[in-house]
Amino acid sequence: MSAVEGRWPASPSYSDYLRADSHPVPEFLLQESRRDFGCAPLAVERYTSQTFFDREAERLWPRVWQMVCREEELREVGDAIVYEIVGKSFIVLRSAPGSIRAFYNSCPHRGRKLLDGPGRLSRLRCAFHGFRWRLDGCVESIPCEGDFAHVAAGDFDLPEARVACWGGFVFLNMDRNAPALEDYLGVLPAHFARWRLEDRYKAVHVGKVIACNWKVAQEAFMESYHVIATHPQILKFCADANSRYDILGDNVNRNLTAFGAPSPHLGAAVEESATVDGMLEMLGRKRDAAPQNRTPGASAGGSPRATLGALVRRSFSRTYAGDWSRATDAELLDAMVYNVFPNFSPWGGFAPNIVYRWRPNGRDVASCLMEVMILKPLGVGAVRPDPAPLRLLGPDEPWSSVAELPILGPVIDQDMQNMPLVQQGLAASGTGRVQLGRYQESRIRHFHARMDALLAD
Repeated sequence: MSAVEGRWPASPSYSDYLRADSHPVPEFLLQESRRDFGCAPLAVERYTSQTFFDREAERLWPRVWQMVCREEELREVGDAIVYEIVGKSFIVLRSAPGSIRAFYNSCPHRGRKLLDGPGRLSRLRCAFHGFRWRLDGCVESIPCEGDFAHVAAGDFDLPEARVACWGGFVFLNMDRNAPALEDYLGVLPAHFARWRLEDRYKAVHVGKVIACNWKVAQEAFMESYHVIATHPQILKFCADANSRYDILGDNVNRNLTAFGAPSPHLGAAVEESATVDGMLEMLGRKRDAAPQNRTPGASAGGSPRATLGALVRRSFSRTYAGDWSRATDAELLDAMVYNVFPNFSPWGGFAPNIVYRWRPNGRDVASCLMEVMILKPLGVGAVRPDPAPLRLLGPDEPWSSVAELPILGPVIDQDMQNMPLVQQGLAASGTGRVQLGRYQESRIRHFHARMDALLAD
């Protein structure tokens, strides 16, 4: 691999790990897709300027598909949530058994917000003057209706945004002329068809306001380059510098990082048993969890990844039932982090799926809301549990305080130590520029290239 690409020259590539998997790997994981975005620096104003932020609010957010919730949160007719983005507010509700709609959360009369939070509704009502609407958004009653004879019929109906669903997620788009969601998502539905996120349930939902621009937070999760300095405890079983970065269309990219293999930064000194034991410890398992009559680093396939894949496969069979025999080691162990422009990041694979979302915190250029969801398999014949509600952490509450994030919470806390200081450092920059690596940070370059196209169009 060439130095220009940013690859580690003397180590296996991620594709090499896939070809050595103990199970046949699906072709879409083997396919590499690169795009050269050059090496020009970014201006720090993209993260610090209120003017740039306001331009995003005007020209970006109203034109993109945004994940707003899971379908399971709108299970019954009348179930509703409120979704807010850069000053816009929407009521997203199930208006009929097969219909989900999104209404602007504003009374067409005098503008009062109609709903403050989630709930189950029989109708919508404005608490200011008592206007009422059916769940399909059509006005139902107007007090002293004769006083509005000058208003055309239907002008008091609630304006709508577009709604579409994929993978059990509900998406919203304010632009009536935007492409359909299935076109916007490109290859994503085909890749995730094997993992069926629609058959999973939201087991965890945690959020926190962070003192940085929403792009600073998001970009911290778009590369594995930071692992050596920020997460050194996982280097024995995380092949960080071997990661692969694929550009999968205008709106989708991915980062594939092998677990159960050591970082090339450690050289050849890592014993296989240390790789297996280190990952078992991260997963909360004991040393004696290795298969009987084998040394800790040995496996039927002769690699730590095969050993760990077999362990997880058996664990899933016990925990979730069903047939996990076709699941590859990669799909059970690895970080398969997809991003959908601008701010939605679902993990692929068969393990409980992490989902990230980042949003501006109101109109504040220097703060954002980061959310983490965990989607777990339902299991054969299982009844879908109620979705976990959002738990919003306070300023002094670490992610590691969330019992439902035993592995992920401490890792995110390490990322949190960087983000506010990145924002402060950008504001204090002496160069006014952000320099990005050509390959390992290519997903960030892709993100900004896509943003520029929308802002300039």
